[in-house]
Amino acid sequence: MHSDRSTSGGLDLHLDLGGPLGRRASLEQALRQAIRSGRLPGDSRLPSTRALAADLGLSRGTVTDAYDQLATEGWLVARRGSGTRVAAARRSASGPPARRPGQADTAITARHDFRPGRGDVSNFPRRSWVAALRRALREAEDADLDYGDARGQRRLREALAAYLGRARGLPVDPAMVVVCNGWVQGFALLAEAFRASGIRRLAVEDPSMPRNPAALRRMGLRVASVPVDDLGADPTRMRHGEDVGGAVLTPAHQYPTGVTLSAERRAGWIAWARAHEAVLVEDDYDGEFRYDRQPVGALAALDPERVIYVGTTSKSLAPGIRLGWMVLPRRWLDAVTDLRATVDRHTGALDQLAMAELLASGAFDRHVRHARLRYRRRRDLLLALLADRVPAVAAHGIAAGLHCVIELPAGGPDEAEVVRHLARAQVAVHGLSDYRRRGRTDHPPALVVGFATPPEHGFVVGALVLADALAELYP
Repeated sequence: MHSDRSTSGGLDLHLDLGGPLGRRASLEQALRQAIRSGRLPGDSRLPSTRALAADLGLSRGTVTDAYDQLATEGWLVARRGSGTRVAAARRSASGPPARRPGQADTAITARHDFRPGRGDVSNFPRRSWVAALRRALREAEDADLDYGDARGQRRLREALAAYLGRARGLPVDPAMVVVCNGWVQGFALLAEAFRASGIRRLAVEDPSMPRNPAALRRMGLRVASVPVDDLGADPTRMRHGEDVGGAVLTPAHQYPTGVTLSAERRAGWIAWARAHEAVLVEDDYDGEFRYDRQPVGALAALDPERVIYVGTTSKSLAPGIRLGWMVLPRRWLDAVTDLRATVDRHTGALDQLAMAELLASGAFDRHVRHARLRYRRRRDLLLALLADRVPAVAAHGIAAGLHCVIELPAGGPDEAEVVRHLARAQVAVHGLSDYRRRGRTDHPPALVVGFATPPEHGFVVGALVLADALAELYP
């Protein structure tokens, strides 16, 4: 048995290279085991190929080939100038199970993470953000760093108004914009404002993100469900006599089905809101990422006094930036602004100013265009693999966004068993039933697959594993 302890590169690394495998295969197996067990945690820097080869008595080519193979599989990340590291957030497949959609835990419990709802944060435009932050800090006035307007920095509100006008077809008065710390805070502020105004029930799409109705119930509001079909949420299915004061919609790319709200349904929702003196909340989910045609305009453009528009940087940049915005009708502006001032006054000034600079300079638009191309290539590759290897399944909701719905054939394993089968293959996905109202059975079994989450270096292998695992069930 060949066991060695390498101290090269500042890392005390014990590897067992025993067994019947060849040298390269033994090294790959030993490194995988060290990562699985947690002995090599995420972001650990490995010794250089030269140093590890010398310590283990192997050729440098053998070590280089092993590193390359593990990088292809997604275990390692090699970056010029920073050496080879363990991929971040690695965790053993025997660790705690992934939580249901909408819960806060984002720990990765499978090697290939295709859960929906997130983008590839490794594509965050670090250089552009740093440049924008430096310029913002250099040009910030002293007053910008003081307690400011609860609606947010004026420069950011003006930049957002210009961006939403050109990119989402939404004419915006900067005075009507309120900056918040992402969708969750914005939604909580709106729910509190609605409750205080006398609204007691809101409609939510079915299926939808479970956290939305849960948040409404925590705020003391009741929830009504509105079914979603191939044309989006159907306003004609609202029950007469229900005291519903508003509805929460995802018109651009419904989550999770991926459908776009049709023009007829958009007009129907506006008519419903006018007839019932109700408010619509437009969650512009995945609005920036449209692949097969120009992005559809914002629903709020049809009636800015009936629709509250909410957008964030969670997908376009990264969730950790914690930046979102609401474009409010006059009826709701003072109530939401007063609540914001009470809750935490305002979002960090420097991040707001950096975002304003990113928008004004055009760097944000360039980043979104590049990200759109990357995600479209991923989508196309995944769809091609599924069509080639698992023709029995059908993909829907693919015209936009960062996820798709894979409809499963009738008569096969049930949805939960398919999710478990993929988990055994180290692939994490969600089942569509996780998003449905309890007891609803009118949707066929399906998977909700996010193609943006896997890191760039591991996407191809992950997509192959996903397709091959499904092919085992549907040959």
